Amino acid sequence: MPKSQRIATGSTTPSTAGGEVVRVLLIDDDIKLCRLIRDYLLPLGYAVDAVHRGPEGLARLQAGSYRAVILDVMLPGMDGFAVLKGIRQHSDVPVLMLTGRGEEADRVMGLELGADDYLPKTFSTRELLARLRAVTRRSDRKATAAAAEGQETLTNGELVISPGARTAALDGQALRLTALEFDLLVCLMRSAGRVLTREQLLDAVAGRNYDVYDRSIDVHVSALRQKLGDSPRAPHYLQTIRSVGYMMAKH
Repeated sequence: MPKSQRIATGSTTPSTAGGEVVRVLLIDDDIKLCRLIRDYLLPLGYAVDAVHRGPEGLARLQAGSYRAVILDVMLPGMDGFAVLKGIRQHSDVPVLMLTGRGEEADRVMGLELGADDYLPKTFSTRELLARLRAVTRRSDRKATAAAAEGQETLTNGELVISPGARTAALDGQALRLTALEFDLLVCLMRSAGRVLTREQLLDAVAGRNYDVYDRSIDVHVSALRQKLGDSPRAPHYLQTIRSVGYMMAKH
């Protein structure tokens, strides 16, 4: 099937049994896979719009309102990493990345750029649904928590966070954080002076059961350290507790 072929989207109404329709943007040049994903998710209450080139994906996201994005790494016109960078410049919509090659380097780069989760293209439809539900639930909880937190402010030394407004500043300078990095920083700030295991952090910010050997949390902590100006050898804020996890030092 030629890659220039496009699939029709938006013409079928999802079966929601009275529930809310969840709009998802799928950016992938594999047309058969797009059809498979759309047909699987449609009866489960998801309306899937599919586009097959990176620039088109960015344009569609900016023009519409989506609860999640499923993004392939290998795309014509603009690869998935460039698309993800473009998304994160203006949106914190949950992004689930698909890696055709299944290489760790792809997964790490996606997480560093702000992806919320990733799947190799050997995934089962049930796993895709579980991951998609997890990232949208996490996004919903953040919105609910933001409303409940109101004007709460967390302060530790020169680091100031407003969870309700989802802003963070260091020495008066705004920090540009991904959605997951922000959630991780809030979790660590609220537990300042107390050690949190990787599993506790993953559960708090991801809301799903990760494999105990999943090292993605280390990638996010590393990215946070860079943005906080922390040295891994002598960190001022984020301390590594060997064989256990991480701790936010109190100041």
